Amino acid sequence: MELIIQLIAGAIGGNAAGAAMKDSSLGMIGNTIAGLVGGGLGGQLLSMVMGGGMEGAADAMASAGGMDIGSIISQVAGGGVGGAVVMAVVGMVKKMMTK
Repeated sequence: MELIIQLIAGAIGGNAAGAAMKDSSLGMIGNTIAGLVGGGLGGQLLSMVMGGGMEGAADAMASAGGMDIGSIISQVAGGGVGGAVVMAVVGMVKKMMTK
């Protein structure tokens, strides 16, 4: 469930970054793909940094029928920021290569 949240947040973050940085935008599909990759990576990285103990507690909460709101917020934040960062980096590299 966490990975799905991270991927969705990454796609949103990638498209938001693309809208904010028109000159580095990869187009809707490109922004979404970069956001998905960044969301997955960013969310997983944040989970590792925030500690494995929280992940076990979140898994226990999810199996009990609901996820902890703090866990959801951290997954959305990690995925969204990761998606935006990867889209921005790929967009800048593409822009530099075209010059």
